[in-house]
Amino acid sequence: MTNISLEHCLSFINSQTIPASKAAADTALRRAVTISRQAGCGAAQVADALATYLQKHLPRPGVDWTVFDRNLMEKVMEDHCMPANLAHILAEDRVSEFEDILAEMFNMRPQTQTVIKQTAETMLQLASCGNVILIGRAGNIVTAKLPHVLHVRLVAPLEDRIERICFADHKSPAAARQFCIQEEAARTRYVRTYFKADINDPLHYHLVINTSRVGCENAGRLIGDAVMRMKL
Repeated sequence: MTNISLEHCLSFINSQTIPASKAAADTALRRAVTISRQAGCGAAQVADALATYLQKHLPRPGVDWTVFDRNLMEKVMEDHCMPANLAHILAEDRVSEFEDILAEMFNMRPQTQTVIKQTAETMLQLASCGNVILIGRAGNIVTAKLPHVLHVRLVAPLEDRIERICFADHKSPAAARQFCIQEEAARTRYVRTYFKADINDPLHYHLVINTSRVGCENAGRLIGDAVMRMKL
C-alpha cells in the first residue's frame, strides 16, 4: 500500500474535492496521521494495518484512507512540475551541501532547501484534506499546528529491527545493521538540519510505540483508536 502509484495519489486528491455547502460538516470528519519511525520497525506494515482499520471504523464517503511514503515525492514532483528522474535523489537527507551548490550552478536540479519547502507544502495540502497517513519527512513537525493530525513515533530494539530487515529485504545481518545505523543517522540529520528539531524527542508525538512489544497489527489498531478519540 505504501508504494501506490501517482495515479492513485491523484485519484485521492480528486476525491477530496467536495461541494462548498458540505465543507463545514465534512471538516469535522477529517483526521490524518504522521508516522516517524526507526529503520526496520515495520512502519509500512503498521501504516497498512492502520489504513485498513480506519477505513472500516472511520469511513468518509468517497474517500479512502491513503498511505503516503515513497510515493509522496511523486506527488511533490507533480505539484511543482519537477522532472520525474529526480525521484532517486530526493530521499531523506541524501544530498550534500556541496552537491547542492554544483547542481544550482549548472541548473541540474533545485536546491535541497527548495525541495524541502515544496515537500512541506504538499504534506500540508494532503494533511489538510484528511484521510492520509504520512510516513517520514518530519511530517509531525510540518503539520504540528493542524489540530486534526495525530503524530506517532515507532521504535523497536536494534536487534529486532535487524532481524526484520534481513527477512524483508534479504540482507545479511551485517548489511542490515549498517542500513539501520545509516538510516537513523540520515533521518536524525534531516530533521535537525531542516527543522531544527530532535527526531527522538517524545514531546513531538502523541504516541510512541514499540512495535516489538505491541506488534504491527496491534499498533495499527492502537493508533486507529487514538485517531477516533481525538478531541478537535
